[in-house]
Amino acid sequence: MGRTVVQLTLIGLQLALTSTLLNKDDWDVYSFHINSTVTSRYATTVITSRVANRMDESKEIEFHVRIPKNAFISKFQMFIDGQVYDGVVKAKEQAQQQYTEAVSRGESAGLVSSVGRTLEEFKTSVTVAAHKKVTFELTYEELMKRTHGKYELQIHARPMQPVRDFKVDVYIHEEAGINFIDVKGGLSTKALANAITKTHVNKQAWVYFYPTVDQQTMCDNCGEQGMNGDLVIVYDVNRNNGLGDIKKFAGFFVHHFAPSNLPRISKNVVFVIDKSGSMQGRKIEQTRIALIHILNDLAEDDHFGLITFDGNIFPWKLELVQSNSKNVESAKNFARNIQAGGYTDINQALLQGANMLNTHDREGSASILILLTDGQPTKGVTNLGKIQSNVREAVAGKFPVYCLGFGFDVDFEFLKKMSLQNNGVARRIYVDSDADLQLKGFYEEVATPLLTDVTMIYVGGTNLTQTNFSQYYNGSEIVVAGQITDNDTETFTPQVVAISSNRRLVFSDPNGIVESGGSVSDDLIQRVWAYLTVKQLLDKELQLSGPEKEQVKKEALSLSLKYSFVTPLTSMVVTKPLGETIHVLHKPKESEAPQRGKPPGRQSISRHRGTSTRHRSDNVATTAAERAFEHWFSSLDPETFLDIFIHHYSPHGNPLQPNYAPLLHRFLLKAENQTVPLCFDVSGALSLKLLHHPSRELFVNGELDSVANGGFKRIFMHFKTNQHFEIDTKGVTVRDGQTETHHTGQDLVTAGR
Repeated sequence: MGRTVVQLTLIGLQLALTSTLLNKDDWDVYSFHINSTVTSRYATTVITSRVANRMDESKEIEFHVRIPKNAFISKFQMFIDGQVYDGVVKAKEQAQQQYTEAVSRGESAGLVSSVGRTLEEFKTSVTVAAHKKVTFELTYEELMKRTHGKYELQIHARPMQPVRDFKVDVYIHEEAGINFIDVKGGLSTKALANAITKTHVNKQAWVYFYPTVDQQTMCDNCGEQGMNGDLVIVYDVNRNNGLGDIKKFAGFFVHHFAPSNLPRISKNVVFVIDKSGSMQGRKIEQTRIALIHILNDLAEDDHFGLITFDGNIFPWKLELVQSNSKNVESAKNFARNIQAGGYTDINQALLQGANMLNTHDREGSASILILLTDGQPTKGVTNLGKIQSNVREAVAGKFPVYCLGFGFDVDFEFLKKMSLQNNGVARRIYVDSDADLQLKGFYEEVATPLLTDVTMIYVGGTNLTQTNFSQYYNGSEIVVAGQITDNDTETFTPQVVAISSNRRLVFSDPNGIVESGGSVSDDLIQRVWAYLTVKQLLDKELQLSGPEKEQVKKEALSLSLKYSFVTPLTSMVVTKPLGETIHVLHKPKESEAPQRGKPPGRQSISRHRGTSTRHRSDNVATTAAERAFEHWFSSLDPETFLDIFIHHYSPHGNPLQPNYAPLLHRFLLKAENQTVPLCFDVSGALSLKLLHHPSRELFVNGELDSVANGGFKRIFMHFKTNQHFEIDTKGVTVRDGQTETHHTGQDLVTAGR
């Protein structure tokens, strides 16, 4: 059968499928409520969506919401025609069979996916009978982290259409007293100002957001599909600058420690900057800008060093120097002239940075090592475990190592493990227009050390979370939770011991400031302990191996199941009415690249390159160009380009002819305001996602033929869960549920019902 017939058949199938696609006008979200309660910095948020099927036939109703990445989903329910369908949290292995079956059917079985920098998207759907209703209810929990002297509660509102009964209610209760409260985010605009009500009285605060139907189309990212944006509640609590704020209830306690009336400690900081080939272009430009800002912010009694590296190591100075105006200006000139190119020797760069700090041990100061890289080691020691071992030995617990991973080509687990092994943290820097501000923002978090060698002591306490911290920074907070032995509050005695410059400080309260639960719900303090314990066990498990690793994993899994937390070790099985597909919810890993936010229900061409197994080669110029193109490509709106053409060529640019050079697929992309199309090359076997309509569950994938033959070998189309089409040069195969039929190019194929 000729290619023309295949092409016409494919177009016919697409038109037939399009006529059967889901229309959201068929159903009405008549109520959408978000209710968030915050006590002792622990937020429990419930999203409730009520939807009616207005049609005379059954319709599939969708539920899409976005939640903070730091949160754990703890409950999901659907209420349909008097019946309640609960999500059940299981060990991931137990849910794996259902997950595998869903994937084999071409479904998107992982219902939670990363979206942007701070959010994850939860998605499910259910069939609702004519003129019937469904209520979706999702609960998630998170312990808010204090940075830059404040807490931020992020609430994302996206009901997918204007809603008559739309409400966001936030209640905050802090026994220490609320110092200030503010409302920010994309939904806090002049056009929506009168929809927001904020009240603050001593220990309590209320925020209400009740926009009208008309107002729900007036924010920057809003339109005919209603609200799509964030409401960010920003607040901080009063502080006594002593032992801190301790809550206890039912045998559990949580301790928030954040003194601020302390003198800053001068610091020794070494910046280790990757300048390999993949950093070329925008990344290195933004790194230069951020470095210059950071150097300007150094205090005069700070000492600093600067190392750049590719396959070789380039220290600005061989030792740390004081940050006086002369040295800072010299370092800024060095930063302005950083050029990208070459391989990546992370091991040697970090060892030299650690050595600089070890040989500059100033009494009464705090040392910090900061690594910025966008890739994986390609020169010197490239074994990740060996690099981690070398760095751990060189640092020897004397100072924290902070790893900043630029983009998604880094092995983030490698960076995270190395940071955790050295009392630091790893942070993703997103390749975006504000990457320099992200770098500067991270530095500001660690710019002002107030205490070192912090030890949290609890006489009469057991099952404690982390109690030793290498450094405490201004604007942050240390949180410890645990159990009170035999619930004996009389003998329970908390104390904090730390170093401030060269002075030993002891924080205690002889009068005993431990407060009873008051308005705290029965199990809230216990859930704070469980949440924090699971988070820290997951970090610990990453650092271990063998039987120890399995034991820690077992403990984390047990707690996740007991408190119904959806974590990397558990899955939630979303039950549905009899006969419908069961969805399995997995929490995505930090290493997974986020989806770029798109308005729901909109078609888009896949922006991801085909998966390749070849290793990065930083000294190859085309690699940097590919990466620059990737970033530009991912930032495009689908409507900014017209067509993708497939050309075939040899690496030498000659017309195709028999030779031994590898043949590559070349893709040319026409875009607005571009006179010459952009191109990128892909080698080897490749399947491309040609079209994905998420809300309507339509996938179109193509398997490229060999370069010599050209074009596609096969086209696959998947519609919902039970309609699958495979088109090749021999004909069309249609699978509708359990029925499979084969058609030639002369057959008429009808899709849909």
